[in-house]
Amino acid sequence: MPNENQPKSGGSMNFLALSNDSTAKTFIMATLVCLVCAVFVSVSAVALKPLQILNKELDKKKNVLQVAGLYQEGDDIEEAFSKIDIKLIDLSTGEYTTEYEAATYDERKAAKDPALNVQIPKAKDVGSIRRRPKVMPVYQVKEAGVVKQLILPINGYGLWSTLYGFIALESDGQTIVGLSFYEHAETPGLGGEVDNPKWKKMWAGKKVYSAEGDVGIKVIKGTVVPGAKGEEYQVDGLAGATLTSRGVSNMLEYWMGEEGYQKYLTKIQANGV
Repeated sequence: MPNENQPKSGGSMNFLALSNDSTAKTFIMATLVCLVCAVFVSVSAVALKPLQILNKELDKKKNVLQVAGLYQEGDDIEEAFSKIDIKLIDLSTGEYTTEYEAATYDERKAAKDPALNVQIPKAKDVGSIRRRPKVMPVYQVKEAGVVKQLILPINGYGLWSTLYGFIALESDGQTIVGLSFYEHAETPGLGGEVDNPKWKKMWAGKKVYSAEGDVGIKVIKGTVVPGAKGEEYQVDGLAGATLTSRGVSNMLEYWMGEEGYQKYLTKIQANGV
């Protein structure tokens, strides 16, 4: 006699009639669970995207404020950021440009867009950056309508990763207010000490350019000797992190040099902001 639990020949399989131990039922259930989860994740990603974008923008503003010494935990980021104007610089000329919308311009996206970036000649790519945007933002901190600080995005390779951060200068385009990195994957306790508040404080008051106009600022091996020649251009090296220290020096040499912000900063030094 035919087994009544078996599907009839030519008929459709009854899912509910399948045994819980059936391979087919297990496969169907797994497929259904995957489909439901995929739909849930997709809907969540779309629904949360505006919030993710907002949080990303707030985090960037927070990092700009921190390097300028304008943020304390708990402060209203948008209110604090209202003191800052964003302008765009054409690095090839050092002049401001209005070709793009400053408030929404993303230099990291521009660095990946062949229409918006330039390939750095290997001989000049001391920071291992490869490609940089043609246009970069400058964040101008104002008090009573007067520019007090210039905050410039920088990036370059350390030991394990590309470090992304900001350097803040006084309005003379020469004196450093602070340096901070907001993204990297350097070794905690070694290269990761770029996040150490004690090390970051060492940058305040240092000078970028030598008397000859060359990029003088660098991270040295060991400790800066007070009163030594060139002290104003030197910052203590990171213990046990020679390559990360060298990476910081190299990225500053690039971004503060003629391929980076130097044309702009030279105009600032000569004519003011």
